[in-house]
Amino acid sequence: MRKADWILESEALFTGMTAGPEPGCVAVGGDRILAVGSLSEVRDLRGPNTKVFRFGNQLIMPGFHDFHLHVVLGSLCLETVDLTSATSEEEAALMVKRFADTRPDDPWVLGWGWYHTFWNSKRLPHRSTLDRLIPDRPVFLFNAEFHGAWLNTKGLEVVGITKETPDPPFGRIEREPDGSPSGFLYETAMGLAKEALSLSKSRRRNLIKGFLKECARQGVTSVHDMFPLPGLNLGDLETYEELERSGELTSRIHFLSALDGDFEWPQYLRRTYRSDVLQFSGLKQFLDGVPVTYTAYLLSPYSDRPDISGRPLFPPETVKEWTVAADKEGFRVRFHACGDGAVRLALDCFELARVKNGRRDARHTIEHIEVIHPADLPRFAELEVIASMQPEHLRATPFFEDNPYRVRYAGEREQYLWAIRSLKEHGARVALGSDFPVVTINPFTEIYRAVSRLHDDGQPVGGWNPEQKLSVNEVLTDYTAGSAFAAFRENDLGTLEPGKRADLVVLDRNLFDIDPTEIRDTRVILTMMNGRIVYEG
Repeated sequence: MRKADWILESEALFTGMTAGPEPGCVAVGGDRILAVGSLSEVRDLRGPNTKVFRFGNQLIMPGFHDFHLHVVLGSLCLETVDLTSATSEEEAALMVKRFADTRPDDPWVLGWGWYHTFWNSKRLPHRSTLDRLIPDRPVFLFNAEFHGAWLNTKGLEVVGITKETPDPPFGRIEREPDGSPSGFLYETAMGLAKEALSLSKSRRRNLIKGFLKECARQGVTSVHDMFPLPGLNLGDLETYEELERSGELTSRIHFLSALDGDFEWPQYLRRTYRSDVLQFSGLKQFLDGVPVTYTAYLLSPYSDRPDISGRPLFPPETVKEWTVAADKEGFRVRFHACGDGAVRLALDCFELARVKNGRRDARHTIEHIEVIHPADLPRFAELEVIASMQPEHLRATPFFEDNPYRVRYAGEREQYLWAIRSLKEHGARVALGSDFPVVTINPFTEIYRAVSRLHDDGQPVGGWNPEQKLSVNEVLTDYTAGSAFAAFRENDLGTLEPGKRADLVVLDRNLFDIDPTEIRDTRVILTMMNGRIVYEG
């Protein structure tokens, strides 16, 4: 009998298969879990070189499996200027200037996180504000949801955007009255400036290693890298492969490519990337934008803009054709769909694929589902579609009274915002993630938001749509086993069972025993991935 390399013991062991934690041990040998049970049950696995850790009432649980984030983009954001705290265009520009002065050799000044709707003026920014402080270096700044970018005049010149540049399909160049670009690029127009995100090989490697370090610190042992953004396709398979070969890929990466009707490249990816820690996971596409900028696609007009309902980013017949073809080729499809119109369109696509191709275990997925029509709730289970959600998004602003979703979706629709509980009650499988870097990769912010439904000001009392709250057990399960199932990896990830991969974390407290207000203070004290300790804190 193989002896264990590690035995981890706690009064609070959550395997993901019970209603809560119980006293017990996990024995790990190599990259696998050898046994789970009481100390007496694993005693025979203890050898002369076995290391035993005793954690008291600190929670041992499966590693977090973040089902939706952006590796390269998030890596970049960890080392560029964060503008989320700016309250005005001028303040944001000053922050960019201070950052730029510390990085004089960077070919582009990069940043992210600003949002004009949270500024006092509520107006889109202009290139001239950046020009006054940084006239001679190109600047590219993502907004908070990464569906738009703010550039200075030098940046526009470097990428060749002029008054003669046409708007790309499903995107727009914001313009002056004379047609010249004002400095803001909507949606797919960001792709016109993709040169700004061309990084050297050494910088890419260092950035991604920084991301992996942060994953380990947060207890995230698996991620899903959503390469496509509007107009951009961000990923770095070359660096991922190098890190895998050197043993430095300390979080499993499942990545997605774009759904666009061409399957030659995805077929190559599917054949090539099949390892335990780096594998192709399907195709992704955007069906709409985001509600804050009125680009989410709704079934009926916005409450504060009765002249607008948004629109799909692609003609519905096109995405239906792509979906049917992808399903026939055996690919899983994941659709970004924030508005209820986009959610319905995604469900219609998957329903048509089933009619045309027959039923199969496709595990097609809809991302975000920020608002849903009640008639579509049961369709997830009927069509076996996975709901991929990120609870932290419901806190669009620190203060509840400032949350723009309340204005966009006033009235009856408001009760169907982030309707996670309703989806589960209608039989939908749920997989949770962060959408990092749109929000932090920290899982405890997601857990807190799903359990409390509160904003940072503690409002509204009792939680926003409190009937949609989840229990700690449900959130942890959806963040581990739920994501593993959605990744077709339920046989080796997601729960602590003998024979499964040894991906687990130890927290500094027992989440089942504390008040929800303490959840966000939780820290990871140990992360193990594939039987290797990759973080101790």
